[in-house]
Amino acid sequence: MPTYSFDRRGLMVAAAMAAAGFTLPAAAQDDTTTIGVVVKIGGIPWFNAMEAGITEKAEELGVEAFMVGPTSADPALQVRAVEDLIAQGVDVIGVVPNDADVLEPVLGRAMEQGIHVITHESPGQKNVDWDFELASAQGFGEAYGARLAEEMGGTGQYAVFVGGLSVPLHNAWADAAIAYIEENHPDMQLIGDRYGVAEDVDASRRTALDLMRANEDLGGFLAFGSQGPIGAARAVQERRRGGEIVVLGPFSPGQGRQLVHDGILTGGFMWNPKQAGEVFVTLGNMIANGEEIEAGMEIEGLGTIEPDVENRTIIVDQLVEINEDTVDDLAALGL
Repeated sequence: MPTYSFDRRGLMVAAAMAAAGFTLPAAAQDDTTTIGVVVKIGGIPWFNAMEAGITEKAEELGVEAFMVGPTSADPALQVRAVEDLIAQGVDVIGVVPNDADVLEPVLGRAMEQGIHVITHESPGQKNVDWDFELASAQGFGEAYGARLAEEMGGTGQYAVFVGGLSVPLHNAWADAAIAYIEENHPDMQLIGDRYGVAEDVDASRRTALDLMRANEDLGGFLAFGSQGPIGAARAVQERRRGGEIVVLGPFSPGQGRQLVHDGILTGGFMWNPKQAGEVFVTLGNMIANGEEIEAGMEIEGLGTIEPDVENRTIIVDQLVEINEDTVDDLAALGL
């Protein structure tokens, strides 16, 4: 089984203690709120920016908060990470799920232990206090569908990548984008259905190369997942088809800016992952302190909210466009 690394030395020590048969102490021995956030995969720019937001907001609020980054986008590793946080006795667990269904039971166990649970990029997630989104699935997907059609002139073949076929939000974006294109641009044709490779830059590159070899008329890649646009763009660059094939998707500006300036990576829309990290801490601290989340209240990082209480979801629209004019400034923010 693959292993995963933690972004915080204390958790690795605690895991080692557990393996050796020691009883794990509570994560905090005083009244300080303790928040552990499990992301899709560690060590990539998007989640490095999220970690910076978590760390800075924790220091500002005087809470203990840290990020756990598995070494691959394997849902089983996220389950293990959540189980370790339950054993640690944290107050709040945050998750950016790779597979909502796989996580549902372990998140239920966390809540049974009195631990609050917050998710991001997983609207409709079961067994959570709240899920928050910095962009609506419909608006985000349609923005990409419209942009891809514009760049392709409303005609031609395109392919869609997602982080995984069981990642709810990526597939909701893809659904919205594809539906928009089908309704408004009938001369565009989707190749296959969608490919679950967009959290792995090498898998995205290989898949893009395969699709270009098999479909000489392929005109665009729409990749939902921060490594998908990078991998597809590298494949386009390798085949020397920059300017011929459109590559769109959310990506780290710092990672992709040279590809943007080289005319290989067309651009996209994103929200600020650092801001998402800050919201994990802000919202987690509020919930841990017993604050009720209500319509019309102002939450830093989210603005004025209108929560969907039935589905435990808070959605706001804070899209940022990535293009040749904005990518350098965004990268300078550490994104």
